[in-house]
Amino acid sequence: MGLKKSFRVKKKQDFNAIFHAKHSMANRAFIVYQLPHEDLTHFRLGLSVSKKLGHAHTRVLIKRRLREIMRQLAPELLPRDIVIIARPGVENMTFAELQKNLQHILKKSQLLEKNT
Repeated sequence: MGLKKSFRVKKKQDFNAIFHAKHSMANRAFIVYQLPHEDLTHFRLGLSVSKKLGHAHTRVLIKRRLREIMRQLAPELLPRDIVIIARPGVENMTFAELQKNLQHILKKSQLLEKNT
């Protein structure tokens, strides 16, 4: 099962607010933007996968994998608005490599609770 709709950032104004906050961190695979939110009880996720990374089926596969990784990490994630931008190269990564890189950048961004 994927992420529920309440866990997703969909509106352009929400994406712009998160980008405008300028709380970002990057590694070779991802750029992560975050915006603290007082009235959230859980994280909300927005994904951006450029057309430069491949055809639609490739981009959809990347997004599915990222949502699944985030779903697995959900109990450990702080209540924030998060936007993840996939960088060139992720289209060639395995699920395990995506998971390792995403966990790394989330820890670096201090989005995972300390007990992990």
